Amino acid sequence: MTLINQSKRIIVYSHDTFGLGNIRRMLAISKSLVDADPNVSVLILSGSPMLHAFRIPDRIDYIKLPCLSRDVKGDYSVKFLDMEYEQLLKLRSNIILSAVLDFDPDLILVDKKPYGVSDELGAALHLMQRRGHRAKLVLLLRDILDSPESTIPVWKKNGYHDAIQLHYDKVLVVGSPEIYDMRKEYEFPDASHEKVDFCGYIARERSDKRAGEIRLQIGCTKERLVLVTAGGGEDGYQLLHSYLEGLSRQDLGDNTMTLMICGPEMSESRRHQLEVLACSCRNVVIQEFNTDMMACMEAADLVVSMGGYNSTCELLTLRKRAILVPRVKPSQEQWIRAERLALQGLVRAIHPNHLTPKLLMDTVREELGRTNVHHSRLYQIDMGGLPRISQSISDLLYGSAEKPQARIRSSNRSVAPQ
Repeated sequence: MTLINQSKRIIVYSHDTFGLGNIRRMLAISKSLVDADPNVSVLILSGSPMLHAFRIPDRIDYIKLPCLSRDVKGDYSVKFLDMEYEQLLKLRSNIILSAVLDFDPDLILVDKKPYGVSDELGAALHLMQRRGHRAKLVLLLRDILDSPESTIPVWKKNGYHDAIQLHYDKVLVVGSPEIYDMRKEYEFPDASHEKVDFCGYIARERSDKRAGEIRLQIGCTKERLVLVTAGGGEDGYQLLHSYLEGLSRQDLGDNTMTLMICGPEMSESRRHQLEVLACSCRNVVIQEFNTDMMACMEAADLVVSMGGYNSTCELLTLRKRAILVPRVKPSQEQWIRAERLALQGLVRAIHPNHLTPKLLMDTVREELGRTNVHHSRLYQIDMGGLPRISQSISDLLYGSAEKPQARIRSSNRSVAPQ
């Protein structure tokens, strides 16, 4: 077979205003794209304040957009710079426009928002349309955005379905319609419905570390291990505090250890409060951050976590027993996902409004005592997201032309933070 040597350029837009989930997901997708096609290079446009902490594979680079913040109401503001929001938005929009014009991509992959944050992609998209630019456009959506009551009016108000019809060639959903069919839940019109492809959930790459290495590092030998994690940590304090308070009242015994990971975005003062509370508990190890969450999860007998997309995919990949206590502000996304998975018998879910130290510890005890660890439904969940995304993008890049062979990986480098 004759290989095509024409280089292909892809821009990946990830606005990233809260937590680590978006940028971790988009880095994993970018790595999958360059692994699948030796002719592809990727330029990431991201506002993630943590982007510098990730190892970036070959043929991937990034432009860091000035950071935004998002409050519990979902409103955006300037995170660091002494600028008005509209000024910063104009700056970000101009950076994006310049990148599109100068990098001259063959395809642009846009995360979640068809026009970007506050329409910051609009200028680039409309200029491309006026100039008849050849780049294909793909919108990538998580399985769940928010409740239908919130999502439907926002999409109508912002003209997102018009954007899909005007600019986008494909809408890729990293999820399964068996769990949540956004086309029906969000009342997609037929024209948008026809562009949607469900790719399955994104399986996470297993760690090179053995589970025993993690256990050895924290002094856990034959004990059961409970991993308690709050993702990025910015809004996970209540979950971790509730766990430690419950543990101080209901000791799990000598045969159980806890590894608690606060997350890099938790404030130092709150992390210190947790460390003080942990002094009243036995067998607790607290870490600010861990570079290998997959290894930590694999080492654990039970995981207590929030319900973000990435964390859920990690748990599904490893088929782990899990208790999810999702956030419900500014979006209901995590709770809806946790509730749907709980209805399938795949996880336990506790609504944060009902969270008490006693309820959490009672649930932990129940899960640790459960014998049916690997539910049969876990083996039926579609985890083929990455290869299907790569295939869909390859189809758009090359059309009916002969596609290049997938490159054999020559490195085990991951996109985990250093």
